[in-house]
Amino acid sequence: MRKAFLLGAGLGTRLRPLTNSLPKPLIPFQNRPLITHVMDHCLEAGIDNFAINTHHLPETWESFFPDKQYRGASLTFFYEPTLLETGGGLRNVAKWINHEPILVYNGDILTNLPLKNLIADHLASKNVATLALQDHGPILNVNVEGTQIVDLRGTLNQQPGTHQFNGIYATNASLLDLIPKKQKTSIIPAFLDLIKRGQLGAHLITRQSSWLDLGTRESYIEAHTHSTAQISPQARIAQQVTIENSWISPDCQIESGARIVDSILWPGSQISQDAELTNCIVHTTSPVAGCHLNQNL
Repeated sequence: MRKAFLLGAGLGTRLRPLTNSLPKPLIPFQNRPLITHVMDHCLEAGIDNFAINTHHLPETWESFFPDKQYRGASLTFFYEPTLLETGGGLRNVAKWINHEPILVYNGDILTNLPLKNLIADHLASKNVATLALQDHGPILNVNVEGTQIVDLRGTLNQQPGTHQFNGIYATNASLLDLIPKKQKTSIIPAFLDLIKRGQLGAHLITRQSSWLDLGTRESYIEAHTHSTAQISPQARIAQQVTIENSWISPDCQIESGARIVDSILWPGSQISQDAELTNCIVHTTSPVAGCHLNQNL
């Protein structure tokens, strides 16, 4: 399995105003685009060819990846003038898939689950698709018996779910046969068809694997707290500046007397003299004189 389809076309409405200037997968995480963490994870599993669907601010993808490559891997962008959702977006890249098995990965999550194990389990099975699941989380809406998924969202047996879908799955190209062409549609109806055929597998992730959905401001901040804060050497920082547990991106300018605590500064941020910032996200390039708790500027 050498190909991965990364879902990048969402509007990122829960993260506004952070996503007013960037698609969600391109927002900075640990001082580099979130999607590069996803691609690094895939590269470790042997993936070297990526397709990414786009919709919101599609031109920004070209500016971030002008040569359509990442660490030697090929990138192909599929612009959707009208959002096709999780099923229609996959069907739209059928020619790129070219009858090969692929990995499908939501572009706004962070996880260290062992992708090689998921891929190996899928390829060794007779399933058309195999979903990565965990037995904990806020959305337990998947039912499992052994290594097979028997229901999604209580649609078939009306029973409470026991597992959460991690937003990553391995699939054969034959899944496309269950998705209508050129239509806006979820992937869920196709998954339900596979359940009825006994061809939707479950790959269960242990609790040792981490998983974070960066879909909200709170989860975006929380994800940063799981790693050591960094100050980019390309940031321009004056003397007598206090920085505590904060991520400072390249091209930031921080004037003297500023105090920055538990905050995230995006590239190009300008912090004025004697500014006070606590638990803030700065994504504007306009000068910031201060930031109250939990603000986005």
